[in-house]
Order: sequence, then C-alpha cells, then structure tokens
Amino acid sequence: MKDTYKNATIVDVRTPEEYAAGHYPNAVNIPLDEVAARVEEFKKMPKPVVAYCRSGNRSGMAVAILKQHGITEAVNAGGLDEVAQTLKK
Repeated sequence: MKDTYKNATIVDVRTPEEYAAGHYPNAVNIPLDEVAARVEEFKKMPKPVVAYCRSGNRSGMAVAILKQHGITEAVNAGGLDEVAQTLKK
C-alpha cells in the first residue's frame, strides 16, 4: 500500500449480508443507509476514508455524503474487485 493510503480506513458500504459473504481484509462495515447518521464516527477515523461497495455506485454516494459533512479525505474505491487496485496507487 502506498504512503497515500498507509493509515487509511477501509469502509465497506454494502449490506451486512454482502459483507458477511466476503469483504476486503480489515474493512469496517457501515452500510450506505447508515453513513449520514454516523458522520461523527467517520470524523474520528484515520484518513483517508476509502469506501467501496459492489460496483462503486453506493460508495460514490457515501463519499458524496461524507464530503457534504466536511470529510474531504474520502475516496471512492469502486467495487470490491477494484479496492485492492485503488490501495496500490
């Protein structure tokens, strides 16, 4: 993992069922529908916050929500298959 993402918090915004079926190592599961309610929790996380889902749509929405709440170091890593590639950048 490059220095940019060395201390990153990896967040899986899929449902708990999807997360249980397989997820990126050490990822935290915070479903998209809980993101806005848990903004204060996100503010305390090591940055950047790297969000992913199945295809990149939900993680894109999650990142937009975080940025609206002043969390500028939020990154959409796309889908589960793409998150490893993003973290290698």
